[in-house]
Amino acid sequence: MKSGLSFLVAARRCEIDELDQLGRTSELVGTIGRLVHALQRERGLSNVLLASQGKRFAAQRSVQIGECLRLENDVRTGFDRLQAEARRLGSGTRLFSRIAWVLPGLDALPVLRRRVGALEIGVADATAAFAKLITGLLAVVFEAADGATDPEISRLLAAMFNFMQGKEFAGQERACGAAAFAAGQDDGSRQQQWLQLIAAQERCFHVFTEFAGPVLATLWRDSQPAEELAELERLRRAAITTAPGESLDSELSTVWFDCCSLRIDAMKAIEERLASDLRALCDRKIAEARAEADANEALLDQMAGAQEASGATAFFDDIAPQPPTVKAYGHQLERSVLDMLQEQSQRLQAMSDELETVRAGLNERKLVERAKGLLMAHKRMTEEEAHKMLRQTAMNQNRRLVDVAESVLSMADFLPSGN
Repeated sequence: MKSGLSFLVAARRCEIDELDQLGRTSELVGTIGRLVHALQRERGLSNVLLASQGKRFAAQRSVQIGECLRLENDVRTGFDRLQAEARRLGSGTRLFSRIAWVLPGLDALPVLRRRVGALEIGVADATAAFAKLITGLLAVVFEAADGATDPEISRLLAAMFNFMQGKEFAGQERACGAAAFAAGQDDGSRQQQWLQLIAAQERCFHVFTEFAGPVLATLWRDSQPAEELAELERLRRAAITTAPGESLDSELSTVWFDCCSLRIDAMKAIEERLASDLRALCDRKIAEARAEADANEALLDQMAGAQEASGATAFFDDIAPQPPTVKAYGHQLERSVLDMLQEQSQRLQAMSDELETVRAGLNERKLVERAKGLLMAHKRMTEEEAHKMLRQTAMNQNRRLVDVAESVLSMADFLPSGN
């Protein structure tokens, strides 16, 4: 007959397996972050190349493609490793579904690159194509954060997801501005999109600082020198406040690109620090769990002999204490085991409560995804069309995207059928 301590040891071993898997998933998140960073740079270079009719950044783009290919191979290898351990992954359904969705995008990259190199695609379409792929990769990171079972690791993953999302909006802003300056003009629609991207960045970085803690939040603030931010704001104003159709200095496309790249490269350093902290946290958690499991197994060996000798049970001590004739050693040993079981129960409850707090911060994205699904089902839209509709409505009404999503969901019963 197995004792309660036996199952406590088994619970710890399960926790170690979960932490091991979280560690591997966290490594993949870091690898995805490096690929996203490289693709963001490729997108910006491609936009300038297209807007300048092939006159700017051709050589730089070629070098960047080589870097992207190397990192893409690392991500694919990480996906394969994760798939090989599918049965051990508790939250694998949604995570693997996201990976399945993003792989065709990676497969389609060579065609997109050929079309960009041949100037066969417009700036807006090229930007949308890269954004769609990057959004898919970030969705994998989101599922990793949402599926984490340890609150500390979940909190750091949530911080990383929001930071990467904010960095993606910064990358889209770089691409948007590079295209505007390279073309020598801006228009009202792009200016509105530009303002929306700036606001979206601020929201993401605000959530990041809530989850990341004071050390990383300070590191983030210190990574943005005042003079660089001032230059960024100057260039933003030069384009956003220009009347539609009025000329922009096309020479500023390189200045803008370099200014944004300095900022995004600083973000990359924060991202790498997040990935490093995540790996260290997983390693520490695994070491602590293993040490406790080993100690519990040693106690289990002691307890087996003591219980056989004493026949004591401390389970009902709070109701009917044992008489003094019970052998003290076995009774005290069992009492300590019950205390351990109670502490484990309290620890799991505290973890559950903290996980709920962390996941509440991820719910905004879930609301947007549900609203998109509703529009796709009822109005026969593609995912891209549904997202565009939500975003355009938010821009037109000067509301947050999540607020528009909530409004759509509240009207679910009144939406016409897509049949």
